[in-house]
Amino acid sequence: MAINLLKNPSGEEQLEFWELTENGGSGWKVEDMPGDCGFDFCNDGVTKYFATSFELCLKRQVIDLSAGGYSDEQLDSQPAVAVEDWYGGRTDCGCSYQMTVCLLDGDQEVMQSFKPEPVTLDPDCDDCSWKQVSHTFSDYGPGLRFISFEHGGQDSNFWDGWFGVRVTGSSVTVDV
Repeated sequence: MAINLLKNPSGEEQLEFWELTENGGSGWKVEDMPGDCGFDFCNDGVTKYFATSFELCLKRQVIDLSAGGYSDEQLDSQPAVAVEDWYGGRTDCGCSYQMTVCLLDGDQEVMQSFKPEPVTLDPDCDDCSWKQVSHTFSDYGPGLRFISFEHGGQDSNFWDGWFGVRVTGSSVTVDV
């Protein structure tokens, strides 16, 4: 089974290992499932999530693949890199979600990126339950050495507190 290279993907260790690239409004917060006006998660092993605020909140991890035990030869064979994230909203407040994942070379220059269009969840026309986004990178050329994973969002109503998008269960795996 592939190993998740992201540390603390669901907030079990609060915000440890995450670089807060945007920490607007009330900032990031870790809450217990299902949370106020929220939904249970489909995996019993995930008991917490990260909640965003009324201004943009983004957090990132840059994974050093060499430090993770991958050889240059393994990485230059262009193994599949799979990314997965889960996001959800509250039933009482709309929110937006975004993510950007980049494959980086040894100079941390972008080789390939995955940046889906931002998603807006509106409780008036969406159940705001947990949704998965996933992508598999391939044919990106030799030289992969780092992976940058960033995600987050905010609420749509600018309510004080943590009414924005919720994220959890994130993963990055390299199939060598």
